[in-house]
Amino acid sequence: MDGAAELVFCVNGRKVIEKNVDPETMLLPYLRKKLQLTGTKYGCGGGGCGACTVMISRYNPITKRIRHYPANACLLPICSLHGAAVTTVEGVGSTKARIHPVQERIAKCHGTQCGFCTPGMVMSIYTLLRNHPEPTLDQLTDALGGNLCRCTGYRPIIDACKTFCKTSGCCQSKENGVCCLDQGINELPEFEEGNKTSPKLFSEEEFLPLDPTQELIFPPELMIMAEKQPQRTRVFVGDRMTWISPVTLKELLEAKVKYPQAPIVMGNTSVGPEVRFKGAFHPVIISPECIEELSVVNHADDGLTLGAGLSLAQVKEILAEVIQKLPEERRHRHTIVSEPRQSASFPNSRFPRDLVELFPKFWKFGCLVEQMPGKVSFLSTEGERQIPLNEQFLTKCPSADLKPGEILVSVNIPYSRKWEFVSAFRQAQRQQNALAIVNSGMRVFFGEGGGIIRELSIAYGGVGPTTICAKNSCQKLIGRPWNEEMLDAACRLILDEVSLPGWAPGGKVEFKRTLLISFFFKFYLKVSQILKTMDPVRYPGLADKYESALEDLHSRNHWGTSKYQDVDPKQLPQDPIGRPIMHLSGIKHTTGEAIYCDDMPVLDGELFLAFVTSSRAHAEIVSIDLSEALSLPGVVDIVTEEDLRGVNSFGLFGEPEKLLETQEVSCVGQLVCAVVADSEVQAKRAAKRVKIVYQDLEPVILTIEEAIRHHSFFQGERKLEYGNVDEAFKVVDQILEGEIHMGGQEHFYMETQSMLAVPKGEDQEMDVYVSSQFPKYIQDIVAATLKVPANKIMCHVKRVGGAFGGKVTKTGIMAEAVFAAGTARRHGCPVRCILERGEDMLITGGRHPYLGKYKAGFMNDGRILALDVEHYCNGGSTLDESLFVIEIGLLKVDNAYKFPNLRFRGWACRTNLPSNTALRGFGFPQSGLITENCITEVAAKCGLSPEKVRMMNMYKEIDQTPYKQEIDATNLIQCWKECMATSSYSLRKVAVEKFNSENYWKKKGLAMVPLKFPVGVLSTAAAQAAALVHIYLDGSVLVTHGGIEMGQGVHTKMIQVASRELRMPMSNVHLRGTSTETVPNANVSGGSLVADLNGLAVKDACQTLLKRLEPIISKNPKGTWKDWAQAAFDESISLSATGYFRGYESHMNWETGEGHPFEYFVFGAACSEVEIDCLTGAHKNIRTDIVMDIGHSINPALDVGQIEGAFIQGMGLYTIEELKYSPQGVLYTRGPDQYKIPAVSDVPTELHVSFLPPSQNSNTLYSSKGLGEPGVFLGCSVFFAIHDAVRAARQERGLLGPLKLDSPLTPEKIRMACEDKFTKMIPRDEPGSYVPWNIPV
Repeated sequence: MDGAAELVFCVNGRKVIEKNVDPETMLLPYLRKKLQLTGTKYGCGGGGCGACTVMISRYNPITKRIRHYPANACLLPICSLHGAAVTTVEGVGSTKARIHPVQERIAKCHGTQCGFCTPGMVMSIYTLLRNHPEPTLDQLTDALGGNLCRCTGYRPIIDACKTFCKTSGCCQSKENGVCCLDQGINELPEFEEGNKTSPKLFSEEEFLPLDPTQELIFPPELMIMAEKQPQRTRVFVGDRMTWISPVTLKELLEAKVKYPQAPIVMGNTSVGPEVRFKGAFHPVIISPECIEELSVVNHADDGLTLGAGLSLAQVKEILAEVIQKLPEERRHRHTIVSEPRQSASFPNSRFPRDLVELFPKFWKFGCLVEQMPGKVSFLSTEGERQIPLNEQFLTKCPSADLKPGEILVSVNIPYSRKWEFVSAFRQAQRQQNALAIVNSGMRVFFGEGGGIIRELSIAYGGVGPTTICAKNSCQKLIGRPWNEEMLDAACRLILDEVSLPGWAPGGKVEFKRTLLISFFFKFYLKVSQILKTMDPVRYPGLADKYESALEDLHSRNHWGTSKYQDVDPKQLPQDPIGRPIMHLSGIKHTTGEAIYCDDMPVLDGELFLAFVTSSRAHAEIVSIDLSEALSLPGVVDIVTEEDLRGVNSFGLFGEPEKLLETQEVSCVGQLVCAVVADSEVQAKRAAKRVKIVYQDLEPVILTIEEAIRHHSFFQGERKLEYGNVDEAFKVVDQILEGEIHMGGQEHFYMETQSMLAVPKGEDQEMDVYVSSQFPKYIQDIVAATLKVPANKIMCHVKRVGGAFGGKVTKTGIMAEAVFAAGTARRHGCPVRCILERGEDMLITGGRHPYLGKYKAGFMNDGRILALDVEHYCNGGSTLDESLFVIEIGLLKVDNAYKFPNLRFRGWACRTNLPSNTALRGFGFPQSGLITENCITEVAAKCGLSPEKVRMMNMYKEIDQTPYKQEIDATNLIQCWKECMATSSYSLRKVAVEKFNSENYWKKKGLAMVPLKFPVGVLSTAAAQAAALVHIYLDGSVLVTHGGIEMGQGVHTKMIQVASRELRMPMSNVHLRGTSTETVPNANVSGGSLVADLNGLAVKDACQTLLKRLEPIISKNPKGTWKDWAQAAFDESISLSATGYFRGYESHMNWETGEGHPFEYFVFGAACSEVEIDCLTGAHKNIRTDIVMDIGHSINPALDVGQIEGAFIQGMGLYTIEELKYSPQGVLYTRGPDQYKIPAVSDVPTELHVSFLPPSQNSNTLYSSKGLGEPGVFLGCSVFFAIHDAVRAARQERGLLGPLKLDSPLTPEKIRMACEDKFTKMIPRDEPGSYVPWNIPV
């Protein structure tokens, strides 16, 4: 097997030849480090986020066709690319040549914020357009299904992509039977007359047309190579691994005989994650990419045969074509139900029994395997062997296993027969790009009709180590008629046969048990419905109320509107304030030219740092053995606590936090030491070789309840009291007590924690490039650690790829800066540290889990007169910002309501989890939910709608908060009324009730919540800001300020401010980034105040300059800025000015419970409608209407983006984002495969955002308001809409008692709350009789 050692492929049309390629090298690091194509981003390393998407093109010399498909570069070995053409975002278009219409439209439709995910989005849509120049909306949704975005909320990305579709202006959705263009229920009324609004944030007429003839052609050289060069096996040998690419079946079999344990890899979507995340290692990989026999598609009379080398995306296309041609009764087995990963193929890399284990990632369980009695074909040197796809195959029967030296060649899918029906079912945490919790395939055959079961097959995935077949149950049901008696017997038989222990991996045990029989019930209904259509006389139809159980829940055609106020007609045309200006980095985001920390080129002698973290939640470290790690080649140093003697702690909020711990660890993920090596690969390998011996300690406190029992708190309680609560409880009609638990949330910024420390070589100077919201803090830590003055350490931040509060104080950032800077000085080399996604999620914590307990006293008409609330947050192992979060939560717990008598108390719990920290909203999303849940329960007790009780208790006009700060709630009431009107709430409430009365297994819910979000940081000093503005002699302007650009568009707004104040075009103004070198002592960027505070500083600097230049300008009023700058220079007038804003007056006295902690309030309201599937717990977000009081918008496009992005992030918080910890304190959810943030399919089908017309002027920047955080809380409108739907289901079932639903409201909680005969059937485990797989923290 003499293979060529030469790898040939093309990247962006450029030929690449590699003669000594390492088989372990993936395409992503090759592009980024070797070719310096940094537009392709690292997001997760497991193919789960789409940030690294590229387009792969291959030419088939037999069919003469070119196939384009998207692929995850992080999982794609470069050895698999021989003869392929790779297109990255740089090859699609650039500002240096021309930008592509995809790039232009995403940018101009405001589809970028932090921009880190944008290149992946561009590549997914670009690939779609290469295959389908005028795609459908379904194709669009599918194409974006694997791409995650944490900033935008997806709506503007969808808008951009829809401009390529052939559609009308209609939303193509009739949720309530009424088109969006019809009048009435879905109508969006205008605001009051006199307030001219604009419905569009961009103009399609300006877009470049899509011209397919202008795309990059497939390299002719690769075509010639494919057609004329003799094909031969290629072998690539690395230091640890050998890659073999045979080109004939004979060579493949020879390789498999020689290396029987070698996995066969096609797309690497199965083996790749195992290698990366589970530590698997294969010394030999076999990759038969170009064997034509493995890509066969054979249509025969008895069925369809598909080669094992086909990707699942190709299989989907093939089956879609087949379905269109087959008669109805022959195509049941070929129905496709979901979108696979593009590059995944049949799993020859695993034993065939694992077909089912792989497929649920992409399809609702086995578009193939469930279609028994199909068969698979194996080939070996001894000949061909066929195995039926039956229970022996699925349950690891030895005779149905791959033998050593055998390969999977093809899969046969037989056509279905008349009176044979097949269905697949699946339930996951998220609609798209999510592993199934449970999936199932079911088949029944009735012979020649008669409704008597002749054959029955039921198989489940997700409930055991392999696929489980309910063989005995099926056998006992054969011969029985298809009726309700059979259904009841089948459910009981299935539950007896398919047992699931309480400790089963993955948890959700009772939910999984319920899904087993819920899926069978759906199958029963579906078959019954078909039988009715085939023979209406013999088979009775379904009850009308049951038919909706079979309807698809998920709508895919999204649309939305945004309304904002036009600028004053008197405003000068060149004045950009109030106009929807595109994010000034938008085009660079879409072309991949925007530079992030890890995009900076590798420097000479650069070292890489990797962390070693604790694997125990509470333990004494007995010993640490570094010898094996130090012995690895390339390892330079290992930093321990000993190296940081005297500087091993740092703290921003009082209690110092140790940076390295080598004595006693207090959480899994605590930093123990750090390895420094000459490459990232070697540093991470060495980190795994550090051996730590632990002695476990007691107690291990993980949950809030455990902390309360052990009195484990940070400091004392925080308390706020108003009125006389105890007296008020004596006079109320009713008293209600309740509680709600709210889980935490991961920041999931797309760019993980990153930094690069570069010693300057003299005077102990150092430059630190870091992805941080608080460069001053990093500067302080590094300077203190190195024992040098702060003026020797300069921190630079160009932009941050998302932050949301997670890049302020976290240990990850602090440790990176300290270790990397210290090591850089010690070795005189630059040091880089980039956290992997799993490390980042483990180390840095997130939003605090909360437990809220409340006691409400209220009158029968819904007026709440007394409220006593206790808040407990899970702070983790160190203080961080936990007390501050509790304080802010208490100050904002009233939300929009005036409670005449109240008592709020809060505690931050110390537990053995990684310390939690700031996250967008900072305590209010938790405290607000507790209050709204109380309101909802009060409404239920009074027999009133929650909306009526909310309105009744709301602040009215001029009032006073519990901390004695005055509030004018006029705009709060106005937002509420406008939201009621724009959402057509009353009409839709009637429609929802009608729907619920007509449908038993599907329910809709409608909820509306108000918002009062106080903006401020409780300290005048923490709100000060500074700026520096230079005017150069050519008339151009450079602006620098202390704010960090992390997606919110602050730099764009600052240029708008300078443009207005200096009365010059925005194109004259430039902003390079943020640095402690230009603006010292800048405060943290957060709290919705970044543009507000820094804008006032920029405004101050510009006004100072303009005042200086007034005499010059008055002498030559028609001159240019170049003329004025030169004249000022000639007269020795300074063209540089600092601007300063001292901060809003702010104070809070916790002793008296009084103060003025906030500068102003952001008001709003949101109305959301959902539909739930009572049998599976799935839900669909039908529509959301948001009205916000934002003052005078500086940039409506950016402000709408902040509101929508925050709302979707909040929606994820309250519904699907679920952190899972083991009983030992180990975080399970360490990447997008386990932790699900909202994807494009989770966006409400309709999303409408309106701004309240500005009615008040203030001393903020141009009377604007900060919007980064308030919208997160509005996501709970979806939570309460689901709550409403669940309550409707329970009421219909006669369950009228209290309804307790915790957050997040996952499919599991929804399904188990919709109690019915199936939830009553399942066996229940006694608490304490087993150790659960995970625990709620």
